[in-house]
Amino acid sequence: MRFLTFKKDGDFKLGLKSDEQVVDVQAASNQLGMEVPCTYDALVKGGVGDLSEWERLIEGALESPECCHNEEDQEFGPAVINPHKVICVGLNYREHAVEAGMEIPNEPVLFNKFNNSIAAPGQDIDITGLARVDYEAELAFVMGEETRRVSVENALDKVFGYCTSNDISERELQFRSGQWLLGKALDGFLPIGPYLVTADEVPDPQNLSIRGWLNGEIRQDSNTSDMIFTVAEIISYISEYITLEPGDVVITGTPPGVIMGREDKAWMTEGDSYTVEIGNLGKLSNTMCSGA
Repeated sequence: MRFLTFKKDGDFKLGLKSDEQVVDVQAASNQLGMEVPCTYDALVKGGVGDLSEWERLIEGALESPECCHNEEDQEFGPAVINPHKVICVGLNYREHAVEAGMEIPNEPVLFNKFNNSIAAPGQDIDITGLARVDYEAELAFVMGEETRRVSVENALDKVFGYCTSNDISERELQFRSGQWLLGKALDGFLPIGPYLVTADEVPDPQNLSIRGWLNGEIRQDSNTSDMIFTVAEIISYISEYITLEPGDVVITGTPPGVIMGREDKAWMTEGDSYTVEIGNLGKLSNTMCSGA
């Protein structure tokens, strides 16, 4: 299943992608008299449940213009809404650590972003006054169960689904002190979406292509198989110390090709657009702007 959020009546509603259509889950549930989670929070906390019920919802919704809308006409929201925690993993691709001039870590390097950083697909990202803005294509995953001290072998069972994300970074702020937070957690610096793809459609998160284009020029082209720490290892490591809750988001590091690792270091400026595509999770594009 491919869930999303879309703008309706001034709020973000839960939707389901079906071909080129977006199913309004609340409207379809009401019309068909079906009891399914109708909000993002209810979905990630309660789980998907019986997939056949969702298939029945889609089938019924496609027969009703009130429940189904053309995808291209919708204003997408972020694929995740108000997570309790956003945990990020740094230096998790070997070649990226090399290009950054840093040692290969022995344990996952963790830092945080917050709700203020989450942005929607297509949303302009305000970089007013910032000098060294960089892109980072990253696989994100969303937890589906409360998770504490889980083994690597059982860790993937706790994942609700996966998303495409861009860990936008301001390098001058990131390295101003020994703490990365300031350069990472700026407003809008975590676009995520367009879809939250359920885990059953991603049988192996360590075998996904991961690519990024700056203004149409390929800059990052790798595979999640190059991660130093796998998704399962990341979950197990974090949960040893921090309880992960349904809806928590973890972003898993970026492959080589970032501006920081290039000789020219032409940082992103107003009007630059970065597009990320990971496996079959969908494309995410955002444009930098000033004065938004």
